[in-house]
Amino acid sequence: MHYWLMKSEPDAFGIDDLQARPKQTEHWDGVRNYQARNMLRDQMKKGDLAFFYHSNCKEPGIVGIVEIVRQAYPDFTALDPENPHFDPKSTPEAPRWYMVDVRFRKRFKRTITLTELKNHHALTELLLLRKGNRLSIMPISAEAWNYILELE
Repeated sequence: MHYWLMKSEPDAFGIDDLQARPKQTEHWDGVRNYQARNMLRDQMKKGDLAFFYHSNCKEPGIVGIVEIVRQAYPDFTALDPENPHFDPKSTPEAPRWYMVDVRFRKRFKRTITLTELKNHHALTELLLLRKGNRLSIMPISAEAWNYILELE
């Protein structure tokens, strides 16, 4: 099993939105960074767990846990000219972008904020805390995963 951190802006799609979906499951679309796409497409597997991270908001941080319930498949939003994630270079025959399906597992009692994460020496290797890292999907080591769970 692998562990991940997946970022989403709560105004666009937050953990409450996921929890309200039928079967508390939704596709994770709109990944438009090649490095994040490659991890999602090539490494993320059914059964993996991810922290749900609210970004670009008043208090960014980890708000819960999701499970990957369907491995990567072509992101159909890239084919829809009406969708903000449309990519004219993506085709059904040669998709450029992929998505996975995630299912709500747990909402934390509180947000584990970015500021709090930065204050833990044990998390210095966390990609999220590296200057200039703007990936929306990133791997988390088992050690960091367990450490963060203890913070809740």
